[in-house]
Amino acid sequence: MNGKKILFVSSELVPYLPENEVSLMSYEAPRMVNSNGGQIRIFMPRYGNINERRHQLHEVIRLSGMNLVINDMDMPLIIKVASIPKERIQVYFIDNEEYFKRKATFTDKQGVLFPDNDQRAIFFAKGVMETVKKLNWSPDIIHVHGWMASLLPLYLKKYYADEPLFGDSKIVLSVYGKTFDGTLDSEMIKKIAFDGIPEEAISSLAEPTYNNLLKVAVDYADAIILASEEIPEELENHISNQEKPVLPYVPVQEFEEAYANFYNTEVLK
Repeated sequence: MNGKKILFVSSELVPYLPENEVSLMSYEAPRMVNSNGGQIRIFMPRYGNINERRHQLHEVIRLSGMNLVINDMDMPLIIKVASIPKERIQVYFIDNEEYFKRKATFTDKQGVLFPDNDQRAIFFAKGVMETVKKLNWSPDIIHVHGWMASLLPLYLKKYYADEPLFGDSKIVLSVYGKTFDGTLDSEMIKKIAFDGIPEEAISSLAEPTYNNLLKVAVDYADAIILASEEIPEELENHISNQEKPVLPYVPVQEFEEAYANFYNTEVLK
């Protein structure tokens, strides 16, 4: 991994959110690359339940200040950073008062999905790409974790298709077990189409379930990692129909060599 640039984009990350499969691997994979001489950047949403004081988040004024258009609305983009002290790893947080101030991640106290989760996912994908453009940092690999980040492959291949900074970037998608039931907003497909992305390119999002979100991410990724022991059968079948490199599930205790080899021999070949 020496000298390779890898952008990690994740829905969740320890130590900022509780440990689960997504948040743990979103920490372990960058740590592995960092310790093997790679250059990394990590992005995640700045949910309102992240303690800014404890984790010493602060705004990066030079990166903040632009507006992103989401479904014909101007939404201010705020960028914050913090460091994971033990690893000397810096994390960038995508923030917006409207989308991320509430004291929860994906659902309300009753466990009901937030009605604007679709817009939050669009904002997150565009916010990451615009910030990386401002950093003028061209990643060799963009590794995506978690459903809130799942629109990034689509936006990179469609909305940012002519952006030279990402011309040679390869997208790796980690697919995890099902993490929400129900659907996002039924108008999600129209909100993405507002950005000039043809509805036929995202037809499965007519019903924006977890499986369908991930199917779209699989369609626009360059390589797939099965990051959970149990993947929904519908998703497994969709992945098996793709002619793309796939890394079978590897337990977290044994992942380092497998991921490094996959990056080097399958993704960057």
